[in-house]
Amino acid sequence: MKRTLLLSLGLLATSSYAQEHFSGINTSRRTGILNASLNPAELVNLKNDNEVNVFTFSANVSNNKISFGDLVGGEDLGNLIFTGSEPVNMRADVEILGPSFAMKYDKWAFAVTTGAKIKASLVDIDVNLGDALANSGVDALLGNPVYINTDYNQRAASTAWGEIGFSAAREIFENDTHKFSGGATFKLIFPGTYANMSADKFNGTIEGVVELNSQQQVIDTYVGLTDATANVNLAYSGALGDSFTDSSNFSEFFAGGLNGFSADLGANYQWKNENGGYNINAGVAVRNIGSMTFKDDNNVNKSYEVNVPNGQYLNLDQFEDVDNIDEVEEILVNSGYATLIESGKDFKIKQPTVLSLYADANVYNNWYVTAYLQQKLSDASENNRVGSQNIFTVTPRYSTNFFEAYAPFSSNEISGFTAGIGFRIGGFFIGSGSILSAAIGDTTQADGYLGFRFGF
Repeated sequence: MKRTLLLSLGLLATSSYAQEHFSGINTSRRTGILNASLNPAELVNLKNDNEVNVFTFSANVSNNKISFGDLVGGEDLGNLIFTGSEPVNMRADVEILGPSFAMKYDKWAFAVTTGAKIKASLVDIDVNLGDALANSGVDALLGNPVYINTDYNQRAASTAWGEIGFSAAREIFENDTHKFSGGATFKLIFPGTYANMSADKFNGTIEGVVELNSQQQVIDTYVGLTDATANVNLAYSGALGDSFTDSSNFSEFFAGGLNGFSADLGANYQWKNENGGYNINAGVAVRNIGSMTFKDDNNVNKSYEVNVPNGQYLNLDQFEDVDNIDEVEEILVNSGYATLIESGKDFKIKQPTVLSLYADANVYNNWYVTAYLQQKLSDASENNRVGSQNIFTVTPRYSTNFFEAYAPFSSNEISGFTAGIGFRIGGFFIGSGSILSAAIGDTTQADGYLGFRFGF
């Protein structure tokens, strides 16, 4: 699959956006709906009796190959992405929290939230395979074949969906020193659009092919795949079935109707101080427990066993201008080297389930330090899952009732170390988890967020 097919999906991730969204502000002592999206038990700690979220937006892109300096420096990304020996991993993620409302009543708290999410990823793409397909021409491969031997699933996937959440939390125990609470969020999921292409256990040889006629005249040249085997999955639903290179197709958040459910479960503990605040605010939550089913009229979910005998060739140049998965399937089927082994119409995609742990400690006066850990509970290489990543963040902050400044320092599974900064003035906030590391050095992550909410 040549440059258009591989890089359109890969670079789509770098141009759009489960990372850690709202790094630093989601554990703010000015507790609101955003905190409850991290842990529903936080609702009982609302700063105001009632809160309205007007609009909140976060975009996050991370990878293990292309740095921020490469992007602004005009480097050839097609060459950089397939350097080194480590497989290519990229995550692009957008999260929108729309109009939402929360309230406290006695020992209870409730919330109704709306939101939308976009996720795109490249998972464990072999660099030799990617470089041969995206960058190498016939001349470079003549006499210099590329041998691929992988025992894992290589995957390019994208999806978008909408959510409506209903949350409830209750104070379980409280005295002058300690406070315990628990909460849950039940989310209705509206699948929008989806696309997945994967090749499991891909083995083969890629080389330049020169075809001659009986007079030894050249009649064709192309990049060919031979002596190859792989298990290929091709699946799509909604707008991404028409084109995976058109970014506007990701805006179909609620197109599939109500066809999924998920839940967040959490617990919270506070060690209170004499000033009406806390010495420590800690929580644990398991989020995104559930799945969504795609039932669009254009659904396709097929698995093929690909077998190209030694000495015979699958012409990879055919994939040069491919714009959708249907075209990929047509080329594979017409080649005669792909055998259908499984076919279905409706398919279920599991949500990116994660475990979140955090603790915010009051160090001195208005100075606080937060530690946050996100541990993924699913394997992003599986075809029926939305991926996420492991993250650890430490955030020192200065926080008053009206103003807050903080700097999150993170270790991300894919992009490594990042450092950012953020500010809150009243109910408005803006920040980034990587802008400092981008400014003072090189980073393979770019992200930013902003939002406005008010309480009464």
